[in-house]
Amino acid sequence: MPRAGFFQIFINPYRPELLTETMPAFRYCTIIPTYNNCSTVADVVKRTLEFCPDVIVVNDGSTDGTGNLLSEIPVTVLTNDRNRGKGYALKRGLKYAKQKGYTHVVTIDADGQHFPEDIPLLLEASAERPGDIIVGCRNLTSENMPRGNTFANRFSNFWFRLQTGQRPGDTQSGFRIYPLASLRGLQLITSRYEAELELMVFAAWHGTRITGVPVRVLYQPEGERISHFRPFYDFFRISVLNTLLCIGALLYGLPAALFRLITGRGDG
Repeated sequence: MPRAGFFQIFINPYRPELLTETMPAFRYCTIIPTYNNCSTVADVVKRTLEFCPDVIVVNDGSTDGTGNLLSEIPVTVLTNDRNRGKGYALKRGLKYAKQKGYTHVVTIDADGQHFPEDIPLLLEASAERPGDIIVGCRNLTSENMPRGNTFANRFSNFWFRLQTGQRPGDTQSGFRIYPLASLRGLQLITSRYEAELELMVFAAWHGTRITGVPVRVLYQPEGERISHFRPFYDFFRISVLNTLLCIGALLYGLPAALFRLITGRGDG
């Protein structure tokens, strides 16, 4: 795939049709899970449409008027009857995208911390390595980066390397590209934040490379930031999950990697 096509995206950022012109073998869409992000979701969706014309928003039981805002924007909206968690929303969106024939999914958070203008950076990396999961890696020392987020990310990065042998740089970032053919164990994915970690671990165990790409991040000042992360409860869940994944790595991930090494096979 010639790199010149992606250069066109950078100099013509308001031509979404270039996405299909430069990557004819693949079909990309964007999934945006949202729960009560009324103040930011419309802006994120509209900016995303400039770079990817197929956007799927999963409204995870919002009660703040998010649904009304989305009804005025030309995107596909999947609505959950109640709040079921980010993992559930992602899983629903991924299954829908696969049913519709998409090959790759861009995911971006609805809270405004990611810059949709950085989508071409992920797309370029995906064009070079279409079988990889591409992760938008944030600068963990950036201004207004919450201390709790920095600690949780470094903690997660450590365990991810132990479980998979890979170092993507930011295992907590929701700004990614998933090749749908590389995803494994969707039926096993849990319903909350830890689902994004599970998606990467299960894929890595099947030989999928995780590639990090530096992206920008914007965190609103304390008091203006909308977050549904529950520090004690969710950190406890992630800790339990990491324990189980380490056991899984010993029983399945490591033997599978040795098998691929010995036989020269890969199914990711």
